[in-house]
Amino acid sequence: MPIMRVRGVDIVYEVLGDHGPWVTVTPGGRRGIAGERALGALIAEAGFRVLLHDRRNVGASGIALTGESEGMEQAEDLLGLLRGLRTGPVFVAGCSSGARMSLLLARQHPEAVKALLLWRVTGGPYAARRLAYNYYEQYLEAVESGGIEAVCRTEHFAAMIEANPANRETLHEMGAARFTEGMQRWLASFRRDADYPVAGLSPTEMRQMSMPAIVIPGNDRVHPAAGAQAAHRLLPFSIYREVLTNVVEADVDFDGWAAKTGSLAAHFIDFLRACNRAL
Repeated sequence: MPIMRVRGVDIVYEVLGDHGPWVTVTPGGRRGIAGERALGALIAEAGFRVLLHDRRNVGASGIALTGESEGMEQAEDLLGLLRGLRTGPVFVAGCSSGARMSLLLARQHPEAVKALLLWRVTGGPYAARRLAYNYYEQYLEAVESGGIEAVCRTEHFAAMIEANPANRETLHEMGAARFTEGMQRWLASFRRDADYPVAGLSPTEMRQMSMPAIVIPGNDRVHPAAGAQAAHRLLPFSIYREVLTNVVEADVDFDGWAAKTGSLAAHFIDFLRACNRAL
């Protein structure tokens, strides 16, 4: 896959389709390109060019813990990738942490975003606690107990090293002290903004967004429908559609959403086509 050096970090990316308006698709969690490739392929088949990428600290891309907020750093990386590809303004789609990153990009650089496609938006106290641990606290525990080698042995960073062996060297050059400082900084930023109705952005920031949006709710503990309902209420030019309405007692309903990829794609394609007609 192609690699672009963006803001000092190697970003791995993939483009599906060779014509049509650009759409970026970003998975949730710290999942990489494969996480939403099936969705991207369906959107590309409908006549769009779909950009998938491994964010910093994801998949085969590089590792860097700079900046005040991981989501904001990843949003700026995506902007740099778009500029490098000379896409112009794009449709920006994101799930969970990918939705937060998409919203941050739209807040900071509205000129780069034609419309937002958001699904499984994160919100609520359970998600705030769980994700703080998943993204940051478990790695702070690892580095405290066993230094950088313990970090390298965690499931996520071991997978990053397997995908890109240079990531082991990056972590060792960073060292335990810098790794700890970066993770603590990002944890503090995450906690500061996690209690809003839509995690990551204040209601005031959401209300100020003027681009069209489609919001599709989640159905599990980390992605309760209430978060997406709040996003729809706050985003002034949004529509609300449902794909899965059965609530499951799990952190993330991976299997349920994988089975509904076609339905999700259909909603997004209808929205994209309507936006294109309006532009």
